[in-house]
Amino acid sequence: MSSSGKWTTTKIRALKGKGRITSLTAYDYTMARLVDRAGLQIILVGDSLGMTMLGYDSTLPVTLEQVIHHTAAVVRGVEHALVVADMPFLSFQVSVEQAVDNAGRLLKEAGADAVKIEGGSFRVPVIRALVENGIPVMGHIGLTPQSVRAMGGYKVQGRGEKAAEELKASAVALDEAGVFTIVLEGMPSDVGAAITEAVQVPTIGIGAGPGCDGQILVIHDLLGLYDDMRPKFVKRYAELGTEITKALEAYRGEVEKGDFPGPENCY
Repeated sequence: MSSSGKWTTTKIRALKGKGRITSLTAYDYTMARLVDRAGLQIILVGDSLGMTMLGYDSTLPVTLEQVIHHTAAVVRGVEHALVVADMPFLSFQVSVEQAVDNAGRLLKEAGADAVKIEGGSFRVPVIRALVENGIPVMGHIGLTPQSVRAMGGYKVQGRGEKAAEELKASAVALDEAGVFTIVLEGMPSDVGAAITEAVQVPTIGIGAGPGCDGQILVIHDLLGLYDDMRPKFVKRYAELGTEITKALEAYRGEVEKGDFPGPENCY
């Protein structure tokens, strides 16, 4: 897929059934610029920044102000990708009015192209309100990290016929409410494929199998920068954490020996 021009929600939606959509998280200017240069269509400023960037043990402590801060940095590094900002815990659940106000801030103040909201059919009123007010929405069902306390941990969702049908019904409801794409997280591959066939918008899988219209990963997992959790669905394409540690140890050693700075590093 060409990376020329700017990806929009309309262009993303039009990719349904026409190829695999590629997406990653990013939380800062430098990483966003690298992801954008690699030609990925979507960059998600995920509330996973709570763990990867801020050291929390879940996404729950992340605030709207923190998402605004990180999203603005990402937007400054992007030319082509669609930038989606995660709406953090309790930034949209209290009322429809609150959701519209907070989502509007992510577009106005941070420059996001769209927002992401976790939850199934019960989120339809919020999603409809946002879409009607010109705020594009990415849905997110299955394993929803903001509900980790209620789920009793990070557990695969949609096991069994009833649970699978409930997820499919939620996906259809979100589709009808106007989302431009839906993230499917932590579910059996056959459920992810069935949901993808049941909706008119693209699905983006993360631990939902190859039958989705696209895939997303947390960039720190992909690059081997985050070791606190190692979900089964993650593929590590590099071990940069190890390489960075080696580089830092080499720097420390040269400074301690007096080898750095050398003549070539001096004015």
